[in-house]
Formats: sequence, structure tokens, C-alpha cells
Amino acid sequence: MQETTANQVAANATSSFTEHLQRQRPELLPFNQLPATALTAQAAAPLQVPHGTTIVALSYAGGVLMAGDRRATMGNVIASRHIEKVFPADQYSVLGIAGTAGIALDITRLFQVELEHYEKIEGTLLSLDGKANRLGAMIRSNLPMAMQGLAAVPLFAGFDRPAGVGRLFSYDVTGGRYEEQEHHSVGSGSMFARGALKKLWRPNLSEQDAVAVAVEALYDAADDDSATGGPDPIRQLWPVVYIVNRTGAVRVPERELAAVAGTIIESRAAAQREA
Repeated sequence: MQETTANQVAANATSSFTEHLQRQRPELLPFNQLPATALTAQAAAPLQVPHGTTIVALSYAGGVLMAGDRRATMGNVIASRHIEKVFPADQYSVLGIAGTAGIALDITRLFQVELEHYEKIEGTLLSLDGKANRLGAMIRSNLPMAMQGLAAVPLFAGFDRPAGVGRLFSYDVTGGRYEEQEHHSVGSGSMFARGALKKLWRPNLSEQDAVAVAVEALYDAADDDSATGGPDPIRQLWPVVYIVNRTGAVRVPERELAAVAGTIIESRAAAQREA
């Protein structure tokens, strides 16, 4: 009896937490939680739910950087001015979310547990390509809900330790994975952020300059996209910015972001005065 139980446990063992959950408790997966009747009803009347907006990511001399604004919108209403959209996935990678906020946050948490579970089962970190592939599979599982307007499209970045470089990955709603070079942006303000990145980014940026480029790109996006929130000195709200290099993923302190944003605002105000 004990041998049978041990064999069953061994048969069910997997390094993928998502696969384990799909076998044992599929109703707990974020993309299985909305009943089919709700999806049918939604086709006629789309749900009004908070959406995350603009995320930017770029490479610099020592690794990669990812930043997101703090605004979530629900139709023409600001649903939140304090939402965080960039998170550490594990010690050497970060994840930024755009799209339906609730689903994106659940996928983020599941992805974090997925990587932690793999490390505990296998005794080593999953490769960066492996992480990017598993995230793509999660997004693909959300396709039925995405077709009903509840899409979640992340931006993924990490430090590839064997290669010694930072790498960026974007996705589409089908889970397609695309490695980006230099920089990228997703979300409603991405068109304006990409324009800023094209002008401001250059090879081998220092870490300090990379932070300034990311904040300014978000500032430009907020200037033209109502769903993107810019730096807010009155409320003391600044973007969430993570840098990832060979020492790991670290969040940039708010006092540094306040100084960077203050410099950008002052330089633009001076330009207006001189015009």
C-alpha cells in the first residue's frame, strides 16, 4: 500500500507547478476561473475592469531595466493611481504587465510560484529561455479569455548568466514569444514610449542614464496617452523601475526616481520658458 502511494506521488511529480495545478486543482488557475456563461455574456456586454497600461524595457551596459507607470484605467475613468505593474519574477528576471489587471496579476503570481517550484524540485534555476517559454505557455492558456477582451500581455526581461548579457522578450495574446533587441514597450502608451526610446537609447548606456531614459519615455507616453500616468510630485508617485544585472534584480529607490523626474520636469520647463 505504501509502495503504491509512493509510486503515485512519483508519477504526479513535475517541475512545473502550473502542470501540477492543472492536474490536481484546475479551477485555481487564473485562466480557468471565469465560467463559460460569463464569457458568453461578456461577448454582448464587455466587462468594465481595470487595465494596466505602459511598460518600457531597455538594455544597458550591465544588464536590462524595466519600468512601468502607476496608473490603471477602467474605460474613461482612472481606476488606480498607485498600481504596480513591474515585479521580480525570480532573482534574475522581471515581469511587466499590460492589459486586464486582475488576470495579469494572477498570471504574475503563478509565474513567480512556477519558477520557485522548479528551483525547489530541480535544485537549480531555470534557464532564461526556459522562463520565457513557460511564460508564453501561460499566456497561451489565457487565449479564450483574451478573445473575450480580457487579454494580458506582459514584457519579460532577465539576465542570462551563462551568456553574461541582459535579454528582453515580448509576447502576443497567443503566447508567441519574440526576443527584442535594445528596447521595447507594451501597453496603450507604447507607441509614444517607443518613439522616445528610439531617440534617447544608445548602446552601452550607464545604469544611471538607463533609468533616466526609461523615466523620460514614460513621461512622453503620459504626455500623449491619457491612460498612462506621468511622475506626480504632488502625490509623490513615481514609476516602478527594476534593474537586472549579474548580481540580481533590484528595485530603484523612489528618492532616486524623484530626482530623475525632477530633472526632466525642470529641463522641459526651462525649454518652455526659452521658447
